Amino acid sequence: MGRDILRVEILRVVSAHVARDAGGRCAAVVGCCLLALLAACTPRQAEVTEPVPESRGWQYQLQGRVDTGVNASTFIVDGFDVDEATVADLRGRGRTVICYVNAGALESWRPDAGRFPDEIVGDDLDDWPGERWLDIRRIDVLQPILAERFDMCRRKGFVGVEADNVDGYTQKSGFELTPDDQLRFNRMLAALAHERSLTIGLKNDLDQIDDLVDEFDFAVNESCVQYRECAALAPFTAQGKAVLHVEYELPTADFCPVTAPLGFRSIRKPVELTAPVEQCPTTGDTR
Repeated sequence: MGRDILRVEILRVVSAHVARDAGGRCAAVVGCCLLALLAACTPRQAEVTEPVPESRGWQYQLQGRVDTGVNASTFIVDGFDVDEATVADLRGRGRTVICYVNAGALESWRPDAGRFPDEIVGDDLDDWPGERWLDIRRIDVLQPILAERFDMCRRKGFVGVEADNVDGYTQKSGFELTPDDQLRFNRMLAALAHERSLTIGLKNDLDQIDDLVDEFDFAVNESCVQYRECAALAPFTAQGKAVLHVEYELPTADFCPVTAPLGFRSIRKPVELTAPVEQCPTTGDTR
């Protein structure tokens, strides 16, 4: 029992200090050397695979049985619904597998939905039955719930997280949320992910990209061509970070020529995010 407690404490201390620079990697290696006194250890950071900007093929599926045969290098799939074996299968095929977690809204059907107190549950999301905005100012309540969700992602073998609904301050949420409230909440999410050696993508929230790009590892964007917003994502590509872009209404012929020069990885999907996917043409690696 004492050995297990020591192992957990070493991992906790090391993960709290792991950065994304050379110093962070050294900290991870030192921690692993300590763990080697107890058991063999491989630095966790080396296991994390970020979406590669020039590798355009990706898949975004949140409904139905995951089609693991899709020719895509990155998969974003539902963290609750997808099991460990499916994640292992995808990773065994060399895929980067990202865990979808709804961070800023309650989904009534989730097994932990009862943990959200009524006073922090706000208005319905338009067009998404069963989803309601959360009062993201209540980090004291939300952080432990989301930490457990990120732990679930790590335990199942995911290498990253896509945290959804992180722009509630721009919506009719039922709360008087400010831009600073959103920045505080989003930075908390990034910290939770990085403490667990998970990468994390910034979902939409275009107006705050300049403030958050350094703390997020990639971007996920919906419909920036349709709404003529793609230029806002330039800070990600300027840092060599992937932009995973999806359109729902436009045909690929209308948006692929727009996003290819920007270096985005673009696809067309049904808005229900079932298995069908149309990839933009690419000469890059789609593994």
